[in-house]
Amino acid sequence: MNEEKALILGREKIGKLLLQYALPAIIAQIAASLYNVVDRIFIGQGVGPLAISGLALTFPFMNLTAAFGTLVGVGASTLTSIRLGEKNYDSARLVLGNLIILNITIGLFITVICLPFLNDILYALGGSEDTIKYAEDYMRVILLGNVFTHLYFGLNSILRSSGYPAKAMFVTVFSVGLNAVLDALFIFVLKWGIAGAAWATVLTQFVSFLVLLFLLLKRNQVVFIKNEYLKFKPDISKAIFSIGMSPFMTNLIACLVVVFLNFGFKQYGGDIAIGAYGIVNSVAFMFVMIVLGLTQGMQPIIGYNYGAKRYGRVISTLNKALLSGFIITTIGFLTAELFPEFLALAFSNNEELIDKSVVGFRIFMSAFPFVGLQIVSSNFFQSLGMAKKAVFLSMTRQLIFLLPILLILPTILGLPGVWAASPIADFLSAIVSLSMLYREVRIIKRSVLRK
Repeated sequence: MNEEKALILGREKIGKLLLQYALPAIIAQIAASLYNVVDRIFIGQGVGPLAISGLALTFPFMNLTAAFGTLVGVGASTLTSIRLGEKNYDSARLVLGNLIILNITIGLFITVICLPFLNDILYALGGSEDTIKYAEDYMRVILLGNVFTHLYFGLNSILRSSGYPAKAMFVTVFSVGLNAVLDALFIFVLKWGIAGAAWATVLTQFVSFLVLLFLLLKRNQVVFIKNEYLKFKPDISKAIFSIGMSPFMTNLIACLVVVFLNFGFKQYGGDIAIGAYGIVNSVAFMFVMIVLGLTQGMQPIIGYNYGAKRYGRVISTLNKALLSGFIITTIGFLTAELFPEFLALAFSNNEELIDKSVVGFRIFMSAFPFVGLQIVSSNFFQSLGMAKKAVFLSMTRQLIFLLPILLILPTILGLPGVWAASPIADFLSAIVSLSMLYREVRIIKRSVLRK
């Protein structure tokens, strides 16, 4: 009876199943993106425009820590879905045990390595005398709670992929509400400044981790924490790293890209331009997170049915996810083009910051509808466990297209060229992703016909 949650993935209608799994994940991702947006709104309104610029400096650092978190979390959740599809439940539980061990080890390693050199790292990421104090105050606290951040995201991924998307959604929504309350308390009441936002984030993720731990200790879960499964298994860890390599490379390269973006904005627009990028990126990231929620709902369905060799259901899930992803990012495009000033005003009343943000919204998100197609395509290969193809697609946008464009275009167009690099890369990478996806679908369709 405990395995019924997983078996439904192979029987229920795809439309209903995708809605059942994707909707909680989307709500959770909206909540997670609001997590960041609320932080930036409170910081902008309660600390000042330069604090937003200081926070934007931390984006590469945050991407770096997120890269290691997704390496383990996404890899483990995908592997769990595939093992459940194969009805290999003991292996799925060992995946959970290895996720916990790896999260603790990597989380502590990042803290110990980065904390002593924090000031130097932030200057290397484009910090100035005016913004470095904000970035340092924020990241010092975030690094202290890094282990709990990794455990929180990793365990939430496992809970969702093992058949409990609604519970995973509840934990995320709870964390957003708690974070907003603590933000208001620490910034406006206790006057802790930008460090208050960081303490709110760390404390929220610690409490959320405890909630997840309680849920996964319950024996009615398909995958639950038990001492006999808390063993390091090199073969399982290798499989986790292999599957998680795609989002890891995406975040790692994104770290490098944001460094170049920060230097470009600083060179052609100053510290305020970096703050404008922080605002624009926060809104764009919210829609990206919705699509990622969709792919998180898609992932256990595709992983299970691919493991069970039910290829027709795999293709049906993919088609519905592609259409949904395109619609989501098109809504983001229309919002940014029609209401950019309204969006900017939510973060700050500084006129210069608003003006730069309005221009940024209209250029940065001009090719945004293609982003949804690219994200779904890349995550499809990841859901199948095809790590090399997923890694290649992850690298295509950032490394092959975006970085060269970012190095060339601003020298011709100045600040608009920095903004325009991303949409050009989005369009080109979507073409590559869809062409690879088309070839893979043809292979899967031939398998359906043979079956």
